[in-house]
Amino acid sequence: MRLRFTKMQGLGNDFAVFDAISQTIDPDPGWIRRLADRRFGIGCDQVLLVEPPRLPDTDFHYRIFNADGSEVEQCGNGARCFARFVRDQGMTDKDAIPVGTAAGAIRLHLEPNGQVRVDMGVPILEPARIPFVADQQASSYALALDDEALTIGAVSMGNPHAVLQVEDVDTAPVARLGPRIEIHPRFPQRVNVGFMQILDSRHIRLRVFERGAGETLACGTGACAAVVSGRVRGRLEDRVQVKLPGGGLVIEWDGPGKTLWMTGPAESVFHGEIDR
Repeated sequence: MRLRFTKMQGLGNDFAVFDAISQTIDPDPGWIRRLADRRFGIGCDQVLLVEPPRLPDTDFHYRIFNADGSEVEQCGNGARCFARFVRDQGMTDKDAIPVGTAAGAIRLHLEPNGQVRVDMGVPILEPARIPFVADQQASSYALALDDEALTIGAVSMGNPHAVLQVEDVDTAPVARLGPRIEIHPRFPQRVNVGFMQILDSRHIRLRVFERGAGETLACGTGACAAVVSGRVRGRLEDRVQVKLPGGGLVIEWDGPGKTLWMTGPAESVFHGEIDR
């Protein structure tokens, strides 16, 4: 059986996107790993599926699978690509598209300038809901590794994030610390790890080691989580430009209990078919 797909990217975070409404797809982990392989498959950070709606008042359901085959709750760069895909494929004619995810409903907005603005919902700071093991909620937490002590922020954007502030992202120990923090026992569902350099209160640089994918050129939920962490620590304003290795995003957040908005690009790279 041959399946149609579109290769897409948002700031270099790349995806294989499948219409799982007009074609039947069984996303078993082994198949996902083969698709994501950059030598033997399509090659991507994540595989995205467009499915029929499951939640009330949504038009589609959005599923995300990491390159290691694991299914995750949310992906911000993928959400922008999802919006561009369903519009370009003629699956909707709406500019504002309500979509369900494993983390709940989100709303995707196609802007006249080609950018996609995403209602990412209300960030989660309560440790039990992230999930993160802590006695009580705080703006930052001490995290012990075998040979060093770190200070992190802990946030969920529908998926869990640990955020470290660093002096310079270019020299940050992403490859050394990312894999170790990802599997830290205080994050029972593993965690995405952001390394944030604050340039000023409205500009940051960021690198992200993604759960199940390794370091990527961009992570939308990671950008959101970094801004949230910086805001609750009193170091960032309500509108922040985030510079990632793959490009820039704009994150807007008025503070705890408020909806967070992410704006950035999404592009199709090529269309193809692959044997199942």
